Amino acid sequence: MNKEINSTRLKKHYRSQEVTLLVLMILALPLFGVVYLYYNSGNLHWNLPEIPDFFKGLLAGLGYGLFMGQYFIFRDTLKKARQEEDFEEKIIFFLDASKKRFFYLFGISLISTVGLLFYQTAWFIILFALTLVFFSLAKVSPERTKRLLRLSKEEGEILRLISRPD
Repeated sequence: MNKEINSTRLKKHYRSQEVTLLVLMILALPLFGVVYLYYNSGNLHWNLPEIPDFFKGLLAGLGYGLFMGQYFIFRDTLKKARQEEDFEEKIIFFLDASKKRFFYLFGISLISTVGLLFYQTAWFIILFALTLVFFSLAKVSPERTKRLLRLSKEEGEILRLISRPD
């Protein structure tokens, strides 16, 4: 393990990843919430255009396909991160992969929001619920990172220190 660890660089990446997650969640939740309330109210009419059912299947397929795809993409990237020799590069690789995963999840939440808005089917609610679960499960924590990257106890302690607020 490289004894000269740039903790400032790691802290910067860690904070960036946390901020990205929060911003994406702050954007996704209210958008879906407004559409969900519109869906449940029954008495609001936004005079939305009729879109052919073909696009409903396309949106649902794209949403669920991306949902499964983000898992496999993250898993493959995780394998590459484990192969990194340098601790710092391993952590940065993992944090970047997690950030990329959050953008996929955000895109999926937008697809489910648009799908619910125009088609008002429960499949889009289920897709959004699954996306929220993965937003929560994918949040980076020192313990989760240590487990996924199979880090030593010493590396896990360094990661715990990096994740602490200043």
